[in-house]
Amino acid sequence: MRKRVFFALVFLMILQPAAWPQQTGETGFEDNPAMPGGVKGERIRSLIDTVNSGDAGRIRRFLSEECTEEFRTMAPMETHINVFLGLLRETGGIEFHGIRTYIPGRKGETVVIVKDKNLGNWLGLTLRFAGGAGFLVSGAAFGDARTPTDVVEPSLSADEIVGQTKAVVRRLIEKDSFSGALLIARGDDILLTMAGGKASRAFHVLNNVDTKFNLGSMNKMFTSTAVMRLVEKGKLSLDDPIGKYIDESWLPGSVTEKIIIRHLLTHTSGLGSYFNETFVKSSRDLFRKLDDYKPLIKDDKPAFEPGSRYRYSNTGMFLLGVIIEKATGEDYFEHIRKAIYAPAGMTDTDCYEMDHPVENLAIGYSPDPQSPSGWRNNLYTHVIKGGPAGGGFSTVRDLHKFALALLGGKYVAPGTLKIMWTDYMGAGYGYGFYVDRGSAGTAVGHSGGFDGINSTLNIYVDSGYIVAVMSNVDRGAVPLARKIGSLLGRLKK
Repeated sequence: MRKRVFFALVFLMILQPAAWPQQTGETGFEDNPAMPGGVKGERIRSLIDTVNSGDAGRIRRFLSEECTEEFRTMAPMETHINVFLGLLRETGGIEFHGIRTYIPGRKGETVVIVKDKNLGNWLGLTLRFAGGAGFLVSGAAFGDARTPTDVVEPSLSADEIVGQTKAVVRRLIEKDSFSGALLIARGDDILLTMAGGKASRAFHVLNNVDTKFNLGSMNKMFTSTAVMRLVEKGKLSLDDPIGKYIDESWLPGSVTEKIIIRHLLTHTSGLGSYFNETFVKSSRDLFRKLDDYKPLIKDDKPAFEPGSRYRYSNTGMFLLGVIIEKATGEDYFEHIRKAIYAPAGMTDTDCYEMDHPVENLAIGYSPDPQSPSGWRNNLYTHVIKGGPAGGGFSTVRDLHKFALALLGGKYVAPGTLKIMWTDYMGAGYGYGFYVDRGSAGTAVGHSGGFDGINSTLNIYVDSGYIVAVMSNVDRGAVPLARKIGSLLGRLKK
């Protein structure tokens, strides 16, 4: 199971009540020898039933009566409730399968394997319980889980994978559970494109395959690729201190002298994120050019010795854009258009300014039980213009073109690409790309998420498959891409 984080019940998943499974074989509570009995078992049952209920009152009671105060107060009650409702929306309900055991064991943790009804993905619910007879929930996290060993899934042909994906997406669209577009290709052969949902809920405009969706953090791939091009051309060195390019109007020299370009690319600089309190309290209109972000970055300090640890950093990736400007003498946005978009033929990708009209662009939406429509847009929470660390727009077709350009050597040589796509510190991240090894082989790419934003690109380097899924709803793309990845993992050899 990957990417587990403990937090107040802020589950990062999300759709419709599921019936409790029969207590037989390995999937039943009492019949599963690994399942804790008594109060702990009932607590797990109650949590899953609460998720599947979609009832705000029941969620409130569970949090008040079955969770520790410390856990409950990690976020406002309404935030907890919205996360529960979001989990149901995304998954369609979760079904208990069993308890996963580990050697060596995970002290203080119980890992419950569940299956989501919407997509059939396997998820791991990792729980911590307070001491004493009450077994109150003191920690929880959701994450991907590998297929249980007692489940045998048949191999699939490429046509069957496409057919099953079509069926899943059609069902999601019919239930108004998918808003976005997707593309599956093998090399330059596009096998499937689909779209559904609304680009504008206010004007009832439908999404299509050429709709432009927000990339979130996926811009990091463009920035990192541009940097590696400059390294190949001898205009930058991975070991250059960033102080060579970034003056003290951005950060003190005592900070920049210890951080090298490699640290920024691999999220090992120790820097944090410019989405801080200053940003939240500022007008979005203030941030359009890179220099406009200086007030958000100037007080950032490394949380650890640069190069010693991995810590995802929007600030670090943003500063790579500043370095590109200094090394080339060009505006960052113009350089990316010339160096990344143009060679691939990406004509529908850019960092558009959101107060300017852009054709066929999707507005982002988040579920909001307090809104009369049940939704709120992200126009007042997101940046007005994206940049080096994220926030641009693209289409699934353009992301496919980007993947082909990478694989075809239009940006950097194969040796450089190998460096970029090698896990740098065991955190599943290389140089501006994540590196994920799963049942379908090694996948590289990036995802992006924010209020009303969720997109991802997976390049399966072993098989040549390329999967792009983009959505204008929270968590609307990654779970579907994960489902497609699990199907590709069953591809007949």
